[in-house]
Amino acid sequence: MLDQYDQITAACDVIAQRWPHRPKVGIILGSGLGEAASGVTERVEIPYEDIPHFARSTAHGHTGQLVCGMLEGVPVVMLEGRMHAYEGYPLAQITFPVRVLQRLGADLLVVTNACGGLNPHYRAGDIMLIDDHINLMQDNPLVGINDERLGPRFPDMSAPYTMPLIDRALEVARRENFVAHRGVYVAVTGPNLETRAEYRFLRGIGADVVGMSTVPEVIVAVHAGLKVLGISVVTDMCLPDALEVATVEKILDVARSAEPKLRALIEAAVRDAAAEAGVI
Repeated sequence: MLDQYDQITAACDVIAQRWPHRPKVGIILGSGLGEAASGVTERVEIPYEDIPHFARSTAHGHTGQLVCGMLEGVPVVMLEGRMHAYEGYPLAQITFPVRVLQRLGADLLVVTNACGGLNPHYRAGDIMLIDDHINLMQDNPLVGINDERLGPRFPDMSAPYTMPLIDRALEVARRENFVAHRGVYVAVTGPNLETRAEYRFLRGIGADVVGMSTVPEVIVAVHAGLKVLGISVVTDMCLPDALEVATVEKILDVARSAEPKLRALIEAAVRDAAAEAGVI
């Protein structure tokens, strides 16, 4: 971790040359959710390969570029695509963009994902606001010598997701008349989907949805002092006694169909964060 400080500086310098603004909010768009970036105006797109120390996204449904610009009149930076442990990257590299967002000026991270539903009360296409998580990825992005310039050695994780933001998002969902739950996200490494026995286990330990991302990014966001709003799109149901074969194409189709809901939640979070800071 000790070499990351200078790497973050190098990445921020390159971004600032292309987009010399200070973002208020950083947003990570998950699988099939890139259309949520369409609302950004005055946009500057920076491919990940142009940014020092950024890894390349190889996952389905991930464009792999930084989208900088204005959303609801607020400067934002969106990661259109993320990296995953199953792509072979260490978690410190996967979460490097979160460090960059924080150094650029963001104090709120909105992190989104496509996930499988474990809670039998959920349905494909539903939204879940993450209010807690379980890390079953057998790794942690903070392992190693801690750099106090980036955050504390032992960050508190009693409330990694900012509760007032969750409450506000649920209000938006009620107003816009779409289903939104709050629940627990469990992260696994992947890339295979789980067996019936594994789904029973994950549900038994308290998870409502399962995915292959998000948790490492949130750990680093908390370490860096960011507020966090986590939004999951349930793309398929993982009910062991009524399990259907899931395909990447079906998952991405459901994720794309939920884009209007996701966009409404993101835009509300951006407006609230900016109003709180007196930006708008």
